[in-house]
Amino acid sequence: MNTSSDKEIEAGSFAHARSFLLPPASIRMVDWNINKGLQLSGILDFLATVGADIILLQECDVNARRTHRLNIPREIAQKLKMNYIFGREFQELTQGSSSSPAYHGQATLSRWPLLNPRILRFKKQSGFWQPRWFLPDIELLQERTGGRMALVTEANIGGRIMVSYNLHLESRGDYGLRFSQLDECLKDTLQYQVESPIVLGGDLNMDVSRTSASSTLSQAQFRNAFSRQSKHTTPPHSFFDHGQTIDWVFTRGPMTTSRACVHSLVTASDHYPLSLQLAFV
Repeated sequence: MNTSSDKEIEAGSFAHARSFLLPPASIRMVDWNINKGLQLSGILDFLATVGADIILLQECDVNARRTHRLNIPREIAQKLKMNYIFGREFQELTQGSSSSPAYHGQATLSRWPLLNPRILRFKKQSGFWQPRWFLPDIELLQERTGGRMALVTEANIGGRIMVSYNLHLESRGDYGLRFSQLDECLKDTLQYQVESPIVLGGDLNMDVSRTSASSTLSQAQFRNAFSRQSKHTTPPHSFFDHGQTIDWVFTRGPMTTSRACVHSLVTASDHYPLSLQLAFV
């Protein structure tokens, strides 16, 4: 086991060494907003059975009071024997202290080495979460510093490098704000050659299929891995609420997707996990 931390990025290695002369024919991937890790045992139960090789997680707590001061991404990686990268999205001001701060963000897990992690902090942000002097310092208000971002990592899968963008777009504000964050991410992907496999997934907080973001993604050569799925990705919150479709996975480059599934029977979060098979071509 090995862990390291560099300001906003934390890394840990729990995976067994793997050696392949060639990349595997296909890999299993999961994308999931785990709602801070509040139901950690249920999260682990699902992830332990799905057999994922790459996992993109959003809303992961580190040292937060509400999740018993646990380092949620490290707990998951250690139990699953995977490597992980955690990127700090926010410092949760009501969940920690100046001497023992609490953080919240995205984590990418892999059974293969993870390389060159970085945070793409979006230029346009909502001011909703910022602390204000006139507001009481209580947990309900969820005051934070930081901002929405994409956690970018490279996985060395048997000698084949796959880039992943683990996104969490803004839940507050309007569609224009979310679109600008997604567009910034798409522009960032232009630095990679067209033959580089890229996965872009996460909680986009919008139904991409019903917005102009769908055509923007297509123009950027990204394919919707869940285009044939009609299930909502969040559970209903009331009798009149049918849930939302706000979690997505897109791919670019020489790979195909299959067996896309929204696991709507899993109740360990306020989002359903998504899984799919990726094959290099």
